[in-house]
Parts: sequence; structure tokens; C-alpha cells
Amino acid sequence: MGHSSELVSATIKAYDVRGVVGEQITEELVRDVGASFARLVRDKATEIVIGHDMRDSSPALSRAFGEGAQSQGLNVVHIGLASTDQLYYASGKFDCPGAMFTASHNPAKYNGIKMCYAGAKPVGQDTGLRAISAEIIEGVPAYDGEPGTSREVNVLSDYAEFIREQVDLSGLRHLKVAVDAGNGMGGYTVPEVLGPLDMEIVPLYFELDGSFPNHEANPLDPKNLVDLQKLTVECGADIGIAFDGDADRCFVVDEKGDPVSPSAITALVAERELAKEPGATIIHNLITSHAVPEIVTELGGKVVRTRVGHSFIKQQMAETGAVFGGEHSAHYYFRDFWGADSGMLAAMHVLSALGEKEQKLSDLGAKYERYVASGEINSTVDDAKARTEAVRAAFADRTVSTDELDGLTVELGNGTWFNLRASNTEPLLRLNAESPSKQATDDLVKEILSIVRG
Repeated sequence: MGHSSELVSATIKAYDVRGVVGEQITEELVRDVGASFARLVRDKATEIVIGHDMRDSSPALSRAFGEGAQSQGLNVVHIGLASTDQLYYASGKFDCPGAMFTASHNPAKYNGIKMCYAGAKPVGQDTGLRAISAEIIEGVPAYDGEPGTSREVNVLSDYAEFIREQVDLSGLRHLKVAVDAGNGMGGYTVPEVLGPLDMEIVPLYFELDGSFPNHEANPLDPKNLVDLQKLTVECGADIGIAFDGDADRCFVVDEKGDPVSPSAITALVAERELAKEPGATIIHNLITSHAVPEIVTELGGKVVRTRVGHSFIKQQMAETGAVFGGEHSAHYYFRDFWGADSGMLAAMHVLSALGEKEQKLSDLGAKYERYVASGEINSTVDDAKARTEAVRAAFADRTVSTDELDGLTVELGNGTWFNLRASNTEPLLRLNAESPSKQATDDLVKEILSIVRG
């Protein structure tokens, strides 16, 4: 029996499977996705590793996926509770495909699956999800061979040790670190990774709770950072770190409680990686600050600019052999972590950079903040293409250059630029703008939005 094409198109997205539990994401659907994924990888793999986050629905769904994979002859390794980057670690360590059950920062009623090939290589629409969609609509063919086996393995301490080995943490000064896990998987991984180090961890919302009783586990939204900002200042921490629900993204605030932009973190980590490997390639997406390519170039690194979205960055990481990649959304990718993203590894780099010196994080971060960014501003529009063309025309007499790598990017010179790109899934136009001053950025945004929103 297959599933309706409406259901499948609503749940199988560009990079993952996601939907409301019970209505869209059911054990039956997930079992079939597991079976179809097993068929996809069966000629290259004999086992699949599966992890899950702290949502109430995650254990049963991950078991159903495993049953589907076993029914197609693949052996299953369950690692149980895990952050998404811990699942990537297991996929790399065991050199086998993986599936992570999480809906990241989405509300409690959602769940989903992030799948990867061996060595944490991404599975997207063009690299497997489209084939899986077609197969589960038609019905997954039965397998006449022996079913696979199932075993449980705990990789948490191995993962923690691996993360610590990636960053030189010797001889650092004692740091006080406030951490907001947002009731997500950071509450499980942070004590294991940071516990053995010379740091005082001040924990906030470390209890695993998939109903997110305190705030949404999405640190990109400023309202979800407020509790961490307050705690960091009140307890006199050197740094505050927030993780999203599945702990693959990290967000940083300084000792004053001020956010350190993901672009600044990208530049900071890039500088450290280039010190280890001069001339290496660094990747950034096209809406990170212009400070990132400027700093990388000044340090003698090679810069590769990509579209927004983890599948594009991971593809470029593989093709270019880049040592590191960063996104405005606080995803950070490491060649030595199978090209995958790890919020924890990015946090370790910042902690190491801070602990090596006596200066405060606000002073350390300032050197990487050269411009003032608007942040991403969404507008609901009927015709994204027409609105974009209207903006292009309005700025034509001031434009130095444009490109269409991802939406429309307009360079206005002297460090001033903006990007307008349409959402793939909603009737939204997303604006990112940057200039050397807050006033100039505010004025630019106001002018663009007056055209976009009419």
C-alpha cells in the first residue's frame, strides 16, 4: 500500500522529512521511508545508524524507521538520544548511512527525519528524497531476503572525546560559561563534552523536554536569547552559548549579553583554521557579512560563496576540499567532521579563542564585526518576481553590480549591499541588507520594504 501524493509532498521537503505527528508523520509512513531508504543504500551499505532527539514521539518513530530498514535486509544500529551532529559523528565513525529523528527548533507537535549517506553525506531532493517520495507513493516492494538485525550502541562519550580532540584546549584560562540548551539535546551533550574541561558551566534549561516549556529552541529569533542574555550578565559569565533543539546550531552572546553575529563567528573560526592550514578554502553563504570574505582574503585564504542552504554548502565543502564553512543561520561546517555541521565544534573554537587570551569576548568579537546587518526580514507577497524586479529598477542608477546566484544580490558600493530571495515553500520574500552604519542599514531596509510591501 502506498501513501497519497499530497501527504508525501507535504512531508518530504528539500532537505528532510518533516510534519505534524499523527496527522502527517505516522509510524506507518516512517516505516516505509525507512524501507525505501534501505533499498536506496543497500548496494553500498549493510547497516544504518539511527538517533533521535528528546521529543515524546521520537523513540517510537525511530524504532519504526529501523523496522522498515530491517525489513529490507539492512542491519540497524540504534544510538538512542543524540544531537544531530552526534548522529553525523556515528555515520562518520561507522562509515554507514544514518537517520536522525528531530524537527530541530519546530514546536512540539512536529517531528522529522534528517537522512545522510555514509560519512554524513547529505541526502536531498536530487540525491535520494525524490526517489523515496515516488516509491512510497507507489508502495515499497517487499524484500524476499533475510531481515536485518538490530543492536544498540552508546556513542556519547566517544563523540565528546572526538569533539575535544578537534580543538586545542591546552593552557586555556578558567572560563565561566552560561549555556542555554532550550530543553533540547544540548542539555544531554554539553555536560559530556565540556564537563572534563577547566570551565564552570552555568546551565539553563538542560532538562530534556520536547514540549519546550521555557522558550522555542531557535536562538536565531532574538526573543529566545533573552533568558541567556540575562543569565550571562547576572552570573558574570565570560560567554553565553545557546543551542537549538537538536544542537546542530550554536549562538553566542558576549559578557555584556550582546549577540555575536554568526558572521563574526564564521570569521573567527576561519581565522583559526587558516592559522592551522594557510591558504585553505573557506566557504560562506551569500548573506553572511562582507566582513567574512574580506577577512579570509586578508589572511591569505581562498573564498567560495554559495547559495543559502546546508545541501549547497555540504556539496561545495566536498567539491572544493574547504576546511570550514559558515552560514548566517549559525550552521558551521568542518572538513574534519566529515564536512558536516556541528554547533558544538563551533562553540569549542570560540571557547578556545577566548581562553587563549585575557581579553573579553566583546573586544575579541569586535574585530570581526565591520558592518551592520539588518538580519533576515520576511515579507508576504503575491508576486515575488515582480516585487524583486521593481526593487532592481528602483536601485538601477545606484547599482555597482548584481548577481543571481540565489535570488537577487545588489552591490551598491562602499560595503553596502542587499539580497532579496523568494522562499521555496511559502509566499515570502526574504531581505538581508548590510552597510557600514546602523542608520544607513535602517534607511536602506525602509526603502526596499516600501517597494516590496507596496
